[in-house]
Amino acid sequence: MKDVTLKLEVSLGPDTSDLELRTGIHSGQVTAGVLRGERSRFQLFGDTMNTAARMESSGERSRIQVSQVTADLLTEAGLARWIIPRSTKMFVKGKGEMQTYWVRKSSRTIKPKVTDLKSGMETLDEEAETEESSERGHEEDDDFLGIEGLSKTERLVEWNVEVLTSLLEQIVGSRGGVANQVQTLTSAEKTIGAGGRTVLEEFTPIIQLKRFDVEELKCRGNPTSLDIGDEVKSQLRNYISSISELYPGNAFHNFEHASHVTASVKKLLARIVNIDEGNGFGAGNPSDRVDLVDLAGHSYGITSDPLTQFAVVFSAIIHDVDHPGVPNTQLVKENTRWAQIYKKSVAEQKSVDIAWNMLMSGEYAALRACIYQTDEDLQRFRQLVVNTVMATDIVDRELQALRKARWETAFSNVDSVAESFDGGVESEDRKATIVIEHLIQASDVSHTMQHWYIYQKWNERFFMECYGAYKEGRAESDPSKNWYKGEISFFDFYVIPLARKLQSCGVFGVSSHEYLNYAIANRDEWVREGEALVQQYLSKFKEIACPVAPRDQAISASVHN
Repeated sequence: MKDVTLKLEVSLGPDTSDLELRTGIHSGQVTAGVLRGERSRFQLFGDTMNTAARMESSGERSRIQVSQVTADLLTEAGLARWIIPRSTKMFVKGKGEMQTYWVRKSSRTIKPKVTDLKSGMETLDEEAETEESSERGHEEDDDFLGIEGLSKTERLVEWNVEVLTSLLEQIVGSRGGVANQVQTLTSAEKTIGAGGRTVLEEFTPIIQLKRFDVEELKCRGNPTSLDIGDEVKSQLRNYISSISELYPGNAFHNFEHASHVTASVKKLLARIVNIDEGNGFGAGNPSDRVDLVDLAGHSYGITSDPLTQFAVVFSAIIHDVDHPGVPNTQLVKENTRWAQIYKKSVAEQKSVDIAWNMLMSGEYAALRACIYQTDEDLQRFRQLVVNTVMATDIVDRELQALRKARWETAFSNVDSVAESFDGGVESEDRKATIVIEHLIQASDVSHTMQHWYIYQKWNERFFMECYGAYKEGRAESDPSKNWYKGEISFFDFYVIPLARKLQSCGVFGVSSHEYLNYAIANRDEWVREGEALVQQYLSKFKEIACPVAPRDQAISASVHN
């Protein structure tokens, strides 16, 4: 199962390797048959099946739990070494207390966890299996070499490369399959960011998107028949790999988080254009799709321009490059070199500058030529990256007020979703710009709008990062004191209103409902479970900070004393 999920992570993206299977086995007679009806299927019935179901439901992830009957059969077959009894009896509905057994994973398992306090990631070694260690959960290390020898980071790099490759094929297709290197753009590239102008100073309230002629859209090439070439693919892979190395080992703001944000961006863009024959995310039969001409107005022009989509995905990947693990307010307080340069939105501006300067280096010339061929495309790509990454600073009050005012101008006076698509080019560009910014904002906190397990996983990581900064003296107040109430406020005043905006802008289809429903459900679950979870986070942090000494070291210490 683990080999399968590790392999799928390359094609399906972040969190796929978190999928695990819980298995229960009981042995005995069953009744089999095919039930009639609209969903006729072969099924098994009887007490044996009921008990097997109880073995599964009372088990643990990535473990196989078997009943006493099954254990006896294994013992009779000379396979007693395959099983180990659970330390406590299990209460099984309809059966009472039962002694159950774990199937051993192997002759070796994982020894006590050693965790780096900075990253919160666990490194694992192996030791002989014991009953005590068998009772522990088996977690995969972030750098665990899985299928085909790829680490988790390497698998995420490959997935990001595949996502961007599909969009680059779209870009090339939109301009007739030409991707020649353009020397005349060198001077234009050098002017970007020159003259002491900061990234934030480049922010614009309305990005002018490219408009395509109707006949041009109809004649656009099929992306499946295009190839960007080995040189571009190699440069893209090297670039994303280098970006991944620029992410520090923070518990939350790391390359896995960037990939998780990218997955959400990809999903939301695909929901805009899932029936769009000119989009790199399209995956169905081309004959089942609606023409770009019919859809371009529905998405304020986002769907008709693959460079726009590429820029948003690119921004998601680079938006937290070299993140310091503390908020901008702390960087300004510490008066770091970057804070002196940028004054505000420090982390976001630094990420743009680092990622952009690396992209402009000579070794990525072919990649740049594939992204843009004209000065107009270069400037639009840059503006999209600036606006998209700057939108991830959700704390700056001035930026918040500006975004709120622009949203109200674009959408608040609209009586219906259909009416929101009426207006001139400037109105459409304003709405497209705002939709893109809210898309990246929702994706940046998408863990709050997904399954409870995903939310809890990333919430714990963020707590570890914030609490670690506090213990290091890089935060004034103890985040654990207000973490529970703070999360409720975050849901009430940011996450849920943001999800409602995704719904009201009218371009994301069922995804907007899905995000909103998960946000509300997670908020309710946090109200019930949050206080206990915060205590678990604290206990886990203390275990990491003060690990129990191994038994042989403790004995040695007592002898010397």
